[in-house]
Amino acid sequence: MERVSLLEFRHNAEKVIHKVQRGQRLVLTYRGKPVLRLEPIVPRSVRSDDPFYSLPDVAVPGGRALSNEEIDEIVYGQ
Repeated sequence: MERVSLLEFRHNAEKVIHKVQRGQRLVLTYRGKPVLRLEPIVPRSVRSDDPFYSLPDVAVPGGRALSNEEIDEIVYGQ
């Protein structure tokens, strides 16, 4: 993975950003040490068969509200 120093990023930010927009992942270094990774944000779409959409099938009428963590555990096993 290509490394970019903080100084280079400051001087060539637009160039570095364009690299990331084209899909390249970069490591930003500060004083020669890696401190963060720059990578493109890839939009994720939800598939129509995502288990989240089956929640109405497992809902109990009059049941208590669940936390996000409880829902994740039930639906995704996480």
